[in-house]
Amino acid sequence: MEIDFWRQFLLYALLINYSILLLWFLMIIFTRNWVKQLHGKWFQLSDVTFDAIHYGGMAFYKIGILLFNLTPLLTLYLM
Repeated sequence: MEIDFWRQFLLYALLINYSILLLWFLMIIFTRNWVKQLHGKWFQLSDVTFDAIHYGGMAFYKIGILLFNLTPLLTLYLM
């Protein structure tokens, strides 16, 4: 396959993944109580634990985006 295909593919994947990360962040910022109430139906989480789980999850997701989308994309553009 051509390099241009993979560049475009990784660019769209990067945009979609960052959109998901931004939506997750905005949901936690603006609808935190609703999300906590929704998760509270299944799990007994304190506020500190809830925040730590979401912060850690967002950090893990962002590192994954950087490793699996951005780094290969930059590599293809530098080739």
